[in-house]
Amino acid sequence: MRDDLLRYCDEALVAMRDMVVELRDQLANRRPDLPGANSPFAILTHCLGVCGYWASSVNLGRVVPRDRDAEFTATGPVADLAARTDALRSDLADWFAAADVDRPPANPPGGLGDDRDRAIVATQGSVLLHVYEELAQHRGQLEITRDVLRAGASGPAA
Repeated sequence: MRDDLLRYCDEALVAMRDMVVELRDQLANRRPDLPGANSPFAILTHCLGVCGYWASSVNLGRVVPRDRDAEFTATGPVADLAARTDALRSDLADWFAAADVDRPPANPPGGLGDDRDRAIVATQGSVLLHVYEELAQHRGQLEITRDVLRAGASGPAA
């Protein structure tokens, strides 16, 4: 099961990396003209932060530095982000392998008030499932964002 879950996470990361690369620097760093929208670059940067935080910092107690607020304003060269994504994919495989899916996480976040939040950190396995949940949601967000940006870049359909 762990290998299947890792495969789904990896597929999501590869798909998001490829979408950002395909958009190239200009469109990947652009925000759609929608309230609260994030750029593709920021969405993928946030996903890298999510993976490090949950799969390593929370699950294993191996702190991966993260500036969550900065993730949403991140910009830069797509090639650098693609390289960081590939490096994280390797780290993610190591973190998944090190997780004891039946044990509680080593460093659960504080302030978990509702049943859903507590269920996310019930075991290291549930934390890994949460990582996939976040990647799946953001992959869909990135697909829509890409489509909106492409439509704006090419102008309205005739």
